[in-house]
Amino acid sequence: MSDGSFPAADASEDDLDMLEAQLGRRPTGVLKVEVYCPAGHPQVIRYYPLTVGEQGEALSPFPTLFWLTCPSLIRQVSEFESYGWIGKIEERIQADSDFRAEYHENHRAYGLERWAALLPAHQETVIEKGWENVYRNTGIGGIREWDFVKCLHLQYAHHAGAANVVGRFLQEQFSLQPCMPPESPVG
Repeated sequence: MSDGSFPAADASEDDLDMLEAQLGRRPTGVLKVEVYCPAGHPQVIRYYPLTVGEQGEALSPFPTLFWLTCPSLIRQVSEFESYGWIGKIEERIQADSDFRAEYHENHRAYGLERWAALLPAHQETVIEKGWENVYRNTGIGGIREWDFVKCLHLQYAHHAGAANVVGRFLQEQFSLQPCMPPESPVG
């Protein structure tokens, strides 16, 4: 939909069909596939940061810009979460001032990008509804406390779609692997 109530989306019908197979539902609000796996299916998608109704009305904030969809990467990242890596990374954020500064900068940049992604009419609506703080003052995935990690999937998706120190750390430490041909096109 690109009637002015929603930005033009670059996701093709084939992309949306693959996303439906990956996620078990057809997602709404997809702007584009940010990264494809070597197997050719979506790895990371970019979402519109506002849930919009069928008539273009703003329904609720959606503070996530990048969404990890590759089943292979999702499984790997889920495994790291189950082994307590969120806590280990939070310890590093506390102990390593350079890592913390870069992480805070990732949050700040994400908030700016999220706000800029909104159509001007939606920015006005967000201000009117009192949601501006969610867009301007929260970080990756809407996190308020920038010394903590909400979810490694969000961090890795942000790393793959833009730049993120936590996602880069995961990649460097564990050499995460997306789906490769000739695997299933949906992972």
